Amino acid sequence: MSKERHLTVRGRFENVPTVVQFVVEAAQEAGFDERGVFHCQMSVDEACTNIIEHAYGGEDKGNIEATVRIEPGVLTITLVDHGEPFDPTSVPEPSINTDDPSKIKTGGLGLHLMRKVMDEITFSFSDKRNKLVMVKRQAADHDQEPASANH
Repeated sequence: MSKERHLTVRGRFENVPTVVQFVVEAAQEAGFDERGVFHCQMSVDEACTNIIEHAYGGEDKGNIEATVRIEPGVLTITLVDHGEPFDPTSVPEPSINTDDPSKIKTGGLGLHLMRKVMDEITFSFSDKRNKLVMVKRQAADHDQEPASANH
């Protein structure tokens, strides 16, 4: 059985930790280990920062609406904003395959990391709102509770 929770905060950097904590608690309730919780934490922090910086073009220009759907071993995180439309294909893959860290170009690294640590990421824009959905599943090698007989 899944549980769903909602949180809306003003798009201010000081409110990002509130959204992050909201997601951390949901990830823990879903049964994630420390690494899985961290992946969710890092991805939400990055996404909220991007919403404030890019969708709204600064602080206090709109809300961030967060929804979590908690299931055993699965967490679905949805973030909605009413800022400028975001096209994830407009963000080039970062150049990180180099031996010289000073040659790493800024921009796109956060999105790249989010894609690496989350199991699914989808972006959409409709009705004048951006919607980001991220799904995290427990790793296959994680000790899971036995399946129930209700399958």
